[in-house]
Amino acid sequence: MSNISKVVVITGAGRGMGRATALMLAARGASVVLGGRRNEALAAVAGEIGAAGGRAVYRATDVTSRASVEDLVAEGCRAFGRVDVIVNNAGIAPLSRFDALRVDEWDAMIDVNLRGVLHGIAAVLPIFARQQSGHVITIVSTAGLRIVPTMGVYAATKNAVRTVMEALRQEAGPHLRVTEISPGMTQSDFLTSITDATLRREMESQAASLAMPAEAVARAVCFAIEQPAEVEIGSLVIRPTAQG
Repeated sequence: MSNISKVVVITGAGRGMGRATALMLAARGASVVLGGRRNEALAAVAGEIGAAGGRAVYRATDVTSRASVEDLVAEGCRAFGRVDVIVNNAGIAPLSRFDALRVDEWDAMIDVNLRGVLHGIAAVLPIFARQQSGHVITIVSTAGLRIVPTMGVYAATKNAVRTVMEALRQEAGPHLRVTEISPGMTQSDFLTSITDATLRREMESQAASLAMPAEAVARAVCFAIEQPAEVEIGSLVIRPTAQG
């Protein structure tokens, strides 16, 4: 197992894929900066990392607020002197059919899934420019690769992010690495944001029989980070083997 001696900011770090990524990175030597909506969840993750001998700080973060994300990144710089990687992981998925007209939920997905990623990018780019090094990693989704009913707006936000990441990759130059990771169905609590009770039960049933562990995504993040500085993993797709 390689040593990852980098400072990594992670949004959505209190639960699911973010938590798994934070724990795995810290176990491999990274200093992690945990952002999320719930202080108590972040404190629990940071405490688990500290008890295992790792280094972590945390800050309650609303990715829909540019200032809040900037404060998270600044916390990493204050605590560890630099920031090497940001993992834009925060996301929501209140899935529904279009004719349900859950417009407020559409707006929320745009704000968290797209605007939140842009805020993360904006917060780290000036730091990475000064350091002449950095890595932007964003968790996207296979939902944008195979479009199905109820996932129209969610998939649209993820494909918008995919476009952002590809453009950033082309603009990046030799010192900035850009990676997008598209997980398939993964064990997490993101389904709790579905307000349609029937759809939520259907999705939870699928996840119970199909979903891969969150650690699968964490391993992909580690793989991208641990590559030599001159090697960029541009895109990774990770699915349960049984997923269609």
